[in-house]
Amino acid sequence: MGKLRAAQYACSLLGHALQRHGASPELQKQIRQLEGHLSLGRKLLRLGNSADALESAKRAVHLSDVVLRFCITVSHLNRALYFACDNVLWAGKSGLAPHVDQEKWAQRSFRYYLFSLIMNLSRDAYEIRLLMEQESSAGSRRMKGSGGGGVPGGIELGGPGGPGTPGGGLPQLALKLRLRVLLLARVLRGHPPLLLDVVRNACDLFIPLDKLGLWRCGPGVVGLCGLVSSILSILTLICPWLRLK
Repeated sequence: MGKLRAAQYACSLLGHALQRHGASPELQKQIRQLEGHLSLGRKLLRLGNSADALESAKRAVHLSDVVLRFCITVSHLNRALYFACDNVLWAGKSGLAPHVDQEKWAQRSFRYYLFSLIMNLSRDAYEIRLLMEQESSAGSRRMKGSGGGGVPGGIELGGPGGPGTPGGGLPQLALKLRLRVLLLARVLRGHPPLLLDVVRNACDLFIPLDKLGLWRCGPGVVGLCGLVSSILSILTLICPWLRLK
C-alpha cells in the first residue's frame, strides 16, 4: 500500500515537472492516466479499512490518558468515515455506482481526512509537551544535584538581562524562547518515532488543505509532500521501532 501511494504521488510530482518544462501533451496524459490507475488501485485495497479504523477507535477508548484517548479515538473515527467515503468513490469510478457525485464525495472524504490529521498533530503536540516537561524536570534535578545554578543547558539567567534589571524583559524573553527551542530539538532528537510522525502528518496536511481549497499549494507541493509522507510510512514498515506507539 505504501509503495502504491509513493508511486501515485511520484507520478503527480513528475506530471507537474513535465508540464512546467513543456513536455508533450501525450506524455503528460499518460502520466495522469497512470496516476489515476494507481489511485483507483489504492481505493480497491482500502475497502476493508473502515472496519479496521473502527476497531482501533474501540481500543483507544480504554486509554487512561484523557487527552490521548480523545485525540486518538476521534482520529480513528474520522479515518473510518474517510475510508467509507473512499469506498463510495471507488464504486463510482469502477462503474458499480455510476451516478455517484464524485466531487461531493471527494470533498467529504478530504474533510474527514483533514480532521483526522488535525487530531494526529494535536496528539503529537501533547506528547511533545509531556516529554519537554519531563526533560525540563530531569534537567532541574540534575542541576540541583550538582549544586549548580542557572537553567538546564548551561545558560545562566543572571547578569545584565536578568529579571530584576531595567530593560531586561526582551533579552529574558529571547533567552526563554531559545531555551524552549533547544529543549524541543533535544526531545525530538531523542524520540525519532515522534519526529517522524510529526513530519509525516505535517506533510499529509497539505493534501486535504489543497483539495478543499483552504490553502492552494499546487500539484507540485502536493506531490512532493505526499511522496515524502509515503517514504516515511514505508520506513516505519521496514523499521517497526520507528512507528509511534
